[in-house]
Amino acid sequence: VKDNRPVNLDISTIKFPLAAITSIVHRITGVILLIGFGLLLYLLQLSLESESGFVLVQELLSGHIVKFLTWAVIACLIYHFIAGCKHLLMDLGIGETNEGAQIGSGLVVAFSAVGILIAGVWIW
Repeated sequence: VKDNRPVNLDISTIKFPLAAITSIVHRITGVILLIGFGLLLYLLQLSLESESGFVLVQELLSGHIVKFLTWAVIACLIYHFIAGCKHLLMDLGIGETNEGAQIGSGLVVAFSAVGILIAGVWIW
């Protein structure tokens, strides 16, 4: 069957619903966590290796760039955890409608924002 409808390939003109955006960000934060945890595990290994390694990690973590990167990984963890809980609730049949998905996505963004702000205050 030939479809004569116009095809819009310009992604900047497509308006994604909030549920789609939160789902995409959930996947992106998962990839960032994979990389970020590797770096954090390296810092843990370095700190447990010797006293001088521990001092080095303390000095690294006192710098603004490493603090920002640590905050970014924790922010990804918070968002990924909350969005994952939403996905688990959807697996149980809660929030599967369009309206439920929009409400759930709004709650994910709100709870994540609060958690990320608290993490920022805690780190700095």
